[in-house]
Amino acid sequence: MRMRIGIVCPYSLDAPGGVQIHVLDLAQRLIDRGHDVRVLAPADPATTVPSFVDSTGKSVAVHYNGSVARLSFGPVTARKVRSWLEAGEFDVVHIHEPLSPSLSVLALAQADVPVVGTFHTATDHSRAMRAAYPIVRGFLERISARIAVSEEARRTVVEHIGGDAVIVPNGVETGVFRAAAADPQWQGTPERPTAVFLGRTDEARKGFGVLLEAMPALVDAVPGIRILVAGRGDMSRAREVQETYPDTLELLGEISEEEKARLLSSADVYIAPQTGGESFGIVLVEGMSAGAVVVASDLSAFRRVLDEGRAGELFTTGDPAALAAAVARVLADPARAAQLRDHADRWSRRFDWDVVTERVLEVYGLAVGEVAAP
Repeated sequence: MRMRIGIVCPYSLDAPGGVQIHVLDLAQRLIDRGHDVRVLAPADPATTVPSFVDSTGKSVAVHYNGSVARLSFGPVTARKVRSWLEAGEFDVVHIHEPLSPSLSVLALAQADVPVVGTFHTATDHSRAMRAAYPIVRGFLERISARIAVSEEARRTVVEHIGGDAVIVPNGVETGVFRAAAADPQWQGTPERPTAVFLGRTDEARKGFGVLLEAMPALVDAVPGIRILVAGRGDMSRAREVQETYPDTLELLGEISEEEKARLLSSADVYIAPQTGGESFGIVLVEGMSAGAVVVASDLSAFRRVLDEGRAGELFTTGDPAALAAAVARVLADPARAAQLRDHADRWSRRFDWDVVTERVLEVYGLAVGEVAAP
């Protein structure tokens, strides 16, 4: 059945992160299947957004879950949300991060149709979540169906607000990464293998500092290694390290999505040194799909995405020596690397948007009462 679907993204599209990309990709996949979809999100008027996005305007920076989220809230925004809901005449409204003080809460409070809520965050202790819960507690009962993007996100739901949620992982356009051609400038050789870091360099939980600390051990273990760093953030510390290792550390700055696919397809290893606050690991799936051997910290979310180490090499979180040893281990053992790569290729297909979209539609069906609950 063709549905009218309203999707609410709490975070600004000015600087897209995992949740924003998830929302936009999901909307496009649903449109491709013939559904009428509108997305509501904060975005600066100068930001280019897809035609199916309705913007509520500028946002403000708020510290949330160890990061800085750009959110929109308040009476003026609430009126915009109400107008959007009335104009949309949706069959179902899908909000993301229901506990964040954002458009999602405002939509939840005002929607008069079934609401699906997706929880992305995984955390043991969150002052923001504790502060928001008393405010939104009454509204949470209006959610018809809950989705958690991982077991860690589900656990956060169970422990912080009670109740349960069905796990539907984040989707990834795995075909894009499988089809990406290697770029000679980033492609490794047996003498000069390449390892990639992607992400913010000035956000502690992304672990870039751990990678920089691992540089001496990495160079000792693999003298010819090239470390390619792509992403936003302060690079001052990285530039200091680069002065010591000019032939090893290469700072690429921000790159496009197309360049990211080619970079991962060119790399021998993708390094994920995150230290916490991760509920999933989209870029791990992207790396697996592109054919890079993923070497990641052993966060519980990453362990699950990597099939408990069968689809990637794990190391002790926050340990630079362990990171260097793990990278050296897979580069020194081609048979082990091939084994990890082969399993990752099969395992990563479960995160493809074709699979994930079907499961989200099943949840929509439950929410509007078209599918009998098991």
